[in-house]
Amino acid sequence: MSEIDDAIAANIATSLAEIPHPSLPKGSNIYGGTKLFPDYQAEDGETYFTLVHGIAHESSVSFVAVLQATRALRKGFESAIYFYGPGAINCLATRGFPTTGDSGFPGEQNINNSLETFIGEGGTVYCCRFGLALHGGREEDLIAGVIPAHPLDVQDAIIHYARKGAIINSTYMV
Repeated sequence: MSEIDDAIAANIATSLAEIPHPSLPKGSNIYGGTKLFPDYQAEDGETYFTLVHGIAHESSVSFVAVLQATRALRKGFESAIYFYGPGAINCLATRGFPTTGDSGFPGEQNINNSLETFIGEGGTVYCCRFGLALHGGREEDLIAGVIPAHPLDVQDAIIHYARKGAIINSTYMV
């Protein structure tokens, strides 16, 4: 080892010793847990409608929207999600590497698994055909239970759910 390597090794040892690690043991609370609002449940006939225009794995927007729609479903709301534009590719069952269904990285199947759960629990999922076409997606590649929809249905779905008095959660990612 050279003098420079020895100096670097000494600096590394000093740096590691400056602040104890871990500063808190695993499981330590660093955030409070007080929930501010009541845990609202759906009243008869209430609806929750989510629009998703975000790409899977490019941000948490799409995944969190699915989680929120699932939570609304479990609270008793009629819950539907409409994927359009680049959001349509969230609905593809062909995600995976090296084969479909495999996770090339941890969490790669989060969207697929969550949508399958949402549909399995009674949620409705629409997917814009034009959004699929823009990104090379095919209808036969959709997750089972996803309903292909005409591009003009995006606006009419919003009108439909608004007229039902739905809570509308519109997510958008550019």
